[in-house]
Amino acid sequence: MYLPPHDPHVDDPMRFKPLFRIHLMERKSATVECMYGHKGPHNGHIQIVKKDEFSTKCNQTDHHRMAGGRQEEFRTWLREEWGRTLEDIFHEHMQELILMKFIYTSQYDNCLTYRRIYLPPCSPDDLIKPGLFKGTYGSHGLEIVMLSFHGKKAKGTKITGDPNIPAGQQTVEIELAHPIRLPDVESLSNLSELSRIVLEVQEQVRREQQWQEEGAPGAKEQEEEGQPQPGPSPREEEGAEALASGEGEAAQDPPQPPQSFVLPGGIASRNEDYPRTCRACFYGTGLIAGHGFTSPERTPGVFVLFDDDRFGFIWLELQSFSLYSRIKVAFQNAEAPSREAFDEMLKNIQLLTS
Repeated sequence: MYLPPHDPHVDDPMRFKPLFRIHLMERKSATVECMYGHKGPHNGHIQIVKKDEFSTKCNQTDHHRMAGGRQEEFRTWLREEWGRTLEDIFHEHMQELILMKFIYTSQYDNCLTYRRIYLPPCSPDDLIKPGLFKGTYGSHGLEIVMLSFHGKKAKGTKITGDPNIPAGQQTVEIELAHPIRLPDVESLSNLSELSRIVLEVQEQVRREQQWQEEGAPGAKEQEEEGQPQPGPSPREEEGAEALASGEGEAAQDPPQPPQSFVLPGGIASRNEDYPRTCRACFYGTGLIAGHGFTSPERTPGVFVLFDDDRFGFIWLELQSFSLYSRIKVAFQNAEAPSREAFDEMLKNIQLLTS
């Protein structure tokens, strides 16, 4: 099993933790050992549930328990999972969330179900290479998110979850047809100015969705032509000029100059070591909910593309910032056999927690 690095060090590599191992014997027999706990490998069981799904079960759960009881188990788990001690965490709300996560995960330490996930398919038109990213989620710590592209939208799907938003849900959705031009750094430091810009784009998106739902004449044509969305980017204009001059095949898009970036005042961030320049920004929505995934709703925000391996999301309603960094582990045989198979997988993992 791969675990994210300790919060908030989002650029650190993933941590590897074995959960079970299989010894292949002669005559097609095998033995399964559970690796959970601190007393060494012990007897386990594995069962193939169906295609792309299997379960493991520990037959000696006493190996998971510690002499000091649940308190010692919690402190050990906190040190291994978070790299901290209980005395390091002063925020009462964060203590509550961490305890909830420990209670939830420890309930399932004897029986686990594994399902195959595919890495998202790539396209030359993608903003960046899709894939898996580590992201900061406030008091929840670091979580794993899969970034995928779907035409004029990009989606961030949680691979690991928390007491508010479980795994499988779309944590962020980005409207690639609605870029946001940030104000200068001095104006950007004012949260009200950024909120004004985002809410204007939100209203524009709402009107376009209403036109499509009502089947208004010309709505589809407006969407295809990018109206009333902003006009073509400088890259698109230069590409059109190159094609007109017969140099389209040889012409290459020039790199866009980076734009200065700073978090607005009042926006909280677990990691202050975020890039101070960005390539582009887009309107998006983020999913928030109460404990137990109650009263979920999508709220406006800003997707910030820093470089090929990092992006961020400003949650306006929560007044917080999530920083995401690409997972660079080379997973073998993880590509989806087709776009349809990947979309079906996304739908299935979302249904598991809906």
